[in-house]
Amino acid sequence: MSQVEVSADATKTKVAEEIKFDILAGVPAGGNELKRSQIARTFISQIALVPTKEMYEYALFASLGDDVYHEPSTVQVALEAHVAKITGKEAGLFMPSGTMSNQIGLRTHLMQPPYTILFIMIFYCRYEVGGAGFHSGAALTPVIPSNGHHLTRKDVENNIIYGPDVHFAPTEVIALENTLNGTIFPQDEIIAISEFARSKGIKMHLDGARIWHVAAETGTSLHELLEPFDTASLCFSKGLGAPIGSCLVGPKEYITRARRIRKLFGGGMRQTGILAGAAAYALTHNFPLLHRVHVLTIKLQKSFEDIGVTILSPAETCMIFYDAASIGSTYDEIAERGEALPEPLFLGGSRVVLHIQTSEAAVDDFIKLIATIAEEKRKAGFVNSAVQANGHQDVYVRRTH
Repeated sequence: MSQVEVSADATKTKVAEEIKFDILAGVPAGGNELKRSQIARTFISQIALVPTKEMYEYALFASLGDDVYHEPSTVQVALEAHVAKITGKEAGLFMPSGTMSNQIGLRTHLMQPPYTILFIMIFYCRYEVGGAGFHSGAALTPVIPSNGHHLTRKDVENNIIYGPDVHFAPTEVIALENTLNGTIFPQDEIIAISEFARSKGIKMHLDGARIWHVAAETGTSLHELLEPFDTASLCFSKGLGAPIGSCLVGPKEYITRARRIRKLFGGGMRQTGILAGAAAYALTHNFPLLHRVHVLTIKLQKSFEDIGVTILSPAETCMIFYDAASIGSTYDEIAERGEALPEPLFLGGSRVVLHIQTSEAAVDDFIKLIATIAEEKRKAGFVNSAVQANGHQDVYVRRTH
């Protein structure tokens, strides 16, 4: 070997040494098990769920075909077909996130501005970074339910934009969410809204991130729940515990167009088999666990009420919203006290979210913590004079720290 070749090899070796990285070297022994134990005591979000060993083992056997080329042998294609079938739609499209699924779902409907999206306060305008306006150039009509729980056909009729007046951008899509803040949207009202929308040629889209909870609680099939909608987004990570992924469902022509827009958005993925495998595992093994979540949530709410806590939005599935001020405390104080326990609790603001990995011991410890703080405040002279929340206000108060 010449001196030049030796020098070139040394240079290449040096570059390789600079590039290599062992990401596992910094992971402490038992780190993942510690994380799993913490998740069992985390009440901040369902997205905090972590994949189980069994989910990983199942997903490792998934095929490695290319998602962008839509190779027919991939498990991702099979997952799309399965979700389309159980929802009664013609086709499905795997997405990396619920936000992308909703935003592409809306963008695919919106062909030529000007147009408006009518939606229930507050999710689409606040927690998806203004995406509908940015990606689709759409005007937004947020509506607060007059009954304080869910939109009605009358709410929609009073806020929809249609007719010949050129001053207004017509409503092109009505976007609903089920569940919303953990509450179940009555199916008969959804049907009524859909009938009205279709009489005006307006599309119906569902943010069904937690639609699994509705099916589990009511025993209603996804086909029936989604029949009033033209399109829907269903999340595999919220509630079901997959590490990533959502599925957009709708007519074949619509999904073909959505696939192109997904590529435009940078959402075209390659070997998605392991992600689709994890989602499939969640459908089979984790969906049946949701009823237990609902039972634990009701238990937590009832215990809070017995203590004297004001409930801002009652439990129907996996969430409650409570007022820390009703026991003379703050969300920061409660969270700090929870984290200081021998077995810490991880708490956010007004929203308390339970999930399939929540332990009953964690629920009991949370109840004890609230009872202790409430008793301390009462002994210090606190008297609750708060007014019960009324109407569909934004009950989601995040912590200040």
